[in-house]
Amino acid sequence: MTYIDTAAERILGAYASGVPCEPVRDLISTVDDAYAVQDRMTERWLGEGRRLAGRKIGLTSRAVQEQLGVGSPDFGMLFADMAVPDGEEIPPGAVLQARVEAEVALVLERDLTHERHTVADLIRATAFALPAIEVVGSRVRDWDIALVDTVADNASSGMYALGSRPVRLHDVDLRLCGMVLERRGEQTSTGTGAACLGHPLNAALWLADTLVRVGRPLRAGDTVLTGALGPVVPVAPGDVFEARVDGLGDVRVAFGKEEGR
Repeated sequence: MTYIDTAAERILGAYASGVPCEPVRDLISTVDDAYAVQDRMTERWLGEGRRLAGRKIGLTSRAVQEQLGVGSPDFGMLFADMAVPDGEEIPPGAVLQARVEAEVALVLERDLTHERHTVADLIRATAFALPAIEVVGSRVRDWDIALVDTVADNASSGMYALGSRPVRLHDVDLRLCGMVLERRGEQTSTGTGAACLGHPLNAALWLADTLVRVGRPLRAGDTVLTGALGPVVPVAPGDVFEARVDGLGDVRVAFGKEEGR
């Protein structure tokens, strides 16, 4: 078993047991190694019958990039079974150490396979945008992550919910759109599209080019979570969150209470 396999098995063990694991940076040291771990887990999941439904972009906040000592975003895989209908409840423990963030989601109607894409390519390829809540999580104990840990752990993916009213890009200014995330009516996070690498399309453009280089280009029908529009918020059992994004509408997600509480 290689060190890539060992790191992948450590993270997969946390998924299976529901108990967070130690970081994997004792086993891997480069971002390429971390993506190799992520790819190993992706192939395992695809072999088990999970369906790839898109990608998520992480580390779009300059502050978080500085915290982890990096100068670019990262990405993870979105599977169809990670999607939660608007307003539905997520069972306790479904996402380890869950946190939520509000985002703009893009849904594609054309493949993005050029070596280098333009903004016009991306706009033509996008069918519509939706508001989204991403439920991020970490299989690593206490969120004790460096860059290689989060990349290996599928970019700290968990689950996600999408709004249900599609909006064409020409009907909304994604850079200026404001976002408010509330927990049971109490404001917990605010931001704008500009917080996401200056514009959510900038993040999506980075992703499209990067995925072509690694041989997993974005395809028609894919959902792209473009990155957080404001600070991430910790989750407690029983929480209910609603995100409103100007021009896109709203989306909600709830978290079930643990038995006996």
